[in-house]
Amino acid sequence: MGTKTGRHFLQIPGPTNVPDRILRAMSRPTIDHRGPEFGRMAREVIEGLQKVLKTSGAVVIYPSSGTGAWEAALVNTLSPGDKVLMFETGHFATLWKNMAARLGLAVDFVPGDWRHGVDPEIVEAKLAEDKGRAIKAVAMVHNETSTGVTSRVAEVRIGVDRTGHPALLMVDTISSLASIDYRHDEWGVDVTVGCSQKGLMLPPGLGLNAVSEKALAASTSARLGRSYWDWEPMIKDSKAGFFPYTPATNLLYGLREAIRMLVEEGLENVFARHDRHAEATRRAVQAWGLDLVCQNPAEYSSSLTAVMMPDGHDADALRKVILERFDLSLGTGLGKLKGRAFRIGHLGDFNDLMLAGTLSGVEMGLAIAGVPSSRGGVAAALDFLSSK
Repeated sequence: MGTKTGRHFLQIPGPTNVPDRILRAMSRPTIDHRGPEFGRMAREVIEGLQKVLKTSGAVVIYPSSGTGAWEAALVNTLSPGDKVLMFETGHFATLWKNMAARLGLAVDFVPGDWRHGVDPEIVEAKLAEDKGRAIKAVAMVHNETSTGVTSRVAEVRIGVDRTGHPALLMVDTISSLASIDYRHDEWGVDVTVGCSQKGLMLPPGLGLNAVSEKALAASTSARLGRSYWDWEPMIKDSKAGFFPYTPATNLLYGLREAIRMLVEEGLENVFARHDRHAEATRRAVQAWGLDLVCQNPAEYSSSLTAVMMPDGHDADALRKVILERFDLSLGTGLGKLKGRAFRIGHLGDFNDLMLAGTLSGVEMGLAIAGVPSSRGGVAAALDFLSSK
């Protein structure tokens, strides 16, 4: 390969592009994490995350990946043998289920086709049937990063409420937070799971939980083992802006800047921008004559678009061509979609010209790789973008 010129297009659904403002913020010298300057910064960050999550409750920030935040949600609220209702909406929902099982929880895993989200009617029916109240938690992925399918959390909550069931509601927002509208308090979520490297525009390294009063009450009797993930010392120390162990100081600098950027743009404008780019991408896919993984328009993701390959064609071979020819990274198919789908990330720090370049690379790559498709996807996307 010759010398590469120009910028690399990182269009996977996370980690996303880190804006220069955040990179500069993270480059500050590390300060004393027990000192007053740090305390002020950490309180500002927590208050900012409450705005992003739309909650007035506790927010816990871990030096971890989103996987760590998954574990924190489970071990702080549940006991060995507790029954958890979970849903096979994709690769990451399956990984969370596997974690729950390894922790000693009894998982009722509702099978799915990876092309639809959580069915609120099934949630309601399962809870209505549970006369003995054996189900202690309902755990779901808001935006399944492997499929580009967004489940309807608000509708799930309505179904739960109709049954009067006391189960906790846990929601993974790892690829939806700060990209797709999400309302922790209004939707009655008990534990929200998030991380830093997607809509929050940071490098990997921060996991988070937003916690309801009901979840805090459950944590007092939960008997799964926990130490590093324990909410109690984290919440206690965070009131003064501190952590019970060494925090990721420079990532917190970046998170403070990310929150400032989101507030400056306005969260509703952020969501509208993601909606717009997602619609433009779907129009391109339709013009190419390819199929979306997501089959329900009510569940289309605004964070990413997952695209099915025609039979007999390998998604990873296409991705390889596009990377080598155009220095453009697309997301691979995961789990059951390995080789069958590729994913276009359009979340985080992203604009119209970046999307146009991304779709141009895909359209050229489809032609070079000999994938049966039509020209005109880029034009369809540009027509939409220029009309809005």
